[in-house]
Amino acid sequence: MLLFVMMALGAFLCVWVSQQITQVYPISPKIEVVVPKGAGLNRTARMLQDKGVIREALLFVLYVRLKGLAGQIKAGEYSFSGELSLKDVAHRLTDGEVIVRTVTIPEGKALVEIKKILQDNPYLTGDITLELKEGEILPETYHFSRGESRNSILRKAKQAMKNELKKAFAGRDANSPLKSEKELLILASIIEKETGIASERGKVASVFVNRLNLGMKLQTDPTVIYAVTKGQMNLGRPLYRKDLEVDSPYNTYRNVGLPPAPICSPGRDALHAAAHPESTKFLYFVADGVTGGHRFAKSLTEHNRNVVLYRKSVRK
Repeated sequence: MLLFVMMALGAFLCVWVSQQITQVYPISPKIEVVVPKGAGLNRTARMLQDKGVIREALLFVLYVRLKGLAGQIKAGEYSFSGELSLKDVAHRLTDGEVIVRTVTIPEGKALVEIKKILQDNPYLTGDITLELKEGEILPETYHFSRGESRNSILRKAKQAMKNELKKAFAGRDANSPLKSEKELLILASIIEKETGIASERGKVASVFVNRLNLGMKLQTDPTVIYAVTKGQMNLGRPLYRKDLEVDSPYNTYRNVGLPPAPICSPGRDALHAAAHPESTKFLYFVADGVTGGHRFAKSLTEHNRNVVLYRKSVRK
């Protein structure tokens, strides 16, 4: 009789445990849990119970050990919502279904601005120690898991720019005056800062290419701003006439040709425009003061008329 009772209790216990393991419970609102490296099974189970993800830490430990999953729980940041069973939770941890976060590096940001974006992201870790040059980072949205290093994001972004730049330079127009990947990157960075309108990039590129071919100074304001701010790019005021006299190799009002290095990180569209400028005879452009776009001109006389139109639109 005692043996029968023990067997019955054992069977009941097995059924009960099985039910508890597969029983689904609603989790609302969403619960996020960070499993640290080296947390161990017992600590992880208690953490899940304390957060309200599971009901019984002991059952979680029992299930994981019986299934031989104890050494397969992966550290990371997890999100739990909806209806989940203890079994679902365990397999989510062993499968490493961590939260995938993103960080966006916008087009046209200088290196100092890019570093600040990454430094301000609370889910990334570590100091930025990677040696970088202006323009080496491809603007893009990058995916990562909590705890990934800032250097890791920058390595991805640096390699991505290297790949895009190589492709753009290899496919550039046959009559392009750009002799190296670096020159293409420099021109693309200027195009990126001059216009945010996609349909204009080819025209803006044509102006600079035409000037390069004629040996004219580029006379582009963003390079002067880069020189005045020493790479910060946030001037905080209008560009003054006296700024155009700053003694710097980046001052394209004083120096012929491209500046010595990029002034920001250009996006794919700007790289494409630098490699494939539109075929025009434009040598000048000025903001239209209305749409956010520009008016283009083939001659200085036409350009001066456009400047007058710009000033009138600003005064309205």
